[in-house]
Amino acid sequence: MTGRPRRTLAARVAPRLPTRAVAAAASLVYPRFEPELARLDDLCPPGSGTAVDVGGWYGPWSRRLAGRARRVVAVEPVPHLADLLAAATPANVRVVRGAAGDRDGSARLWLPHGDRGDRGVSSLVRRDDVHASALDVECLTLDGLGLRDVDFIKIDVDGNELPVLHGAHTLVDRDRPALFVELECRIQPVAPVVDHLADAHGYRGWVLPDDTWVPLDAFDLETHQRATSHVVTQGLLRRVLTPRRPRYVNSVLFLPDGRRPGDRAVRDDGAYAR
Repeated sequence: MTGRPRRTLAARVAPRLPTRAVAAAASLVYPRFEPELARLDDLCPPGSGTAVDVGGWYGPWSRRLAGRARRVVAVEPVPHLADLLAAATPANVRVVRGAAGDRDGSARLWLPHGDRGDRGVSSLVRRDDVHASALDVECLTLDGLGLRDVDFIKIDVDGNELPVLHGAHTLVDRDRPALFVELECRIQPVAPVVDHLADAHGYRGWVLPDDTWVPLDAFDLETHQRATSHVVTQGLLRRVLTPRRPRYVNSVLFLPDGRRPGDRAVRDDGAYAR
């Protein structure tokens, strides 16, 4: 692919609207775009302890998680989006301004041409066909946030998934949370993340291509994404307003210890419990 990617209608209109209006609209329509949001009982059951939203964007996940977990931590590196989350999310949501990774310090957050981060494709990993400008942001690890009783982590970081997981190694081993990770082979290979979670933590992946969860090892995610890649170019608005067939599956639910979607968490806090 050469040249700048075509901006969708939603990407052109959103910057002209009040930020709070865009956030409210995103929260309203997102379950149609990402149906796993409508299956939160399978991901983050009511009464959960702490839920973490890495890549908070306009807050569609943080808002719904706030009704299920006692505490929600939203990590968002884009300054004006972090400010929006802090002002517009429920009181049990703590907003951390920064980019999650495998170290503390500073990092370059890459943005598309003419975009302030509103399109949701900013990343610490530069893609030449997408990103054109950058801003310096704080980089942090989830292990360094002092979180406890973590039951669920959602990760949407456009290619920076492995560093985020490396920076959460202690937390994942201690609390054994459900992990909901966006993975797209058009950005980078899927296998390194899947293999890391299986080998280092004993996690197995699940996907929701229709109405039933399917084990990832029985579903060829990369072949599916290549066959449905045209759906991505349609943009959020068209994908919300038109029938969802075929669906482009780009997120994987990872669960530990033989758990299946819908099973209640079996806590194993290890040294922290002692």
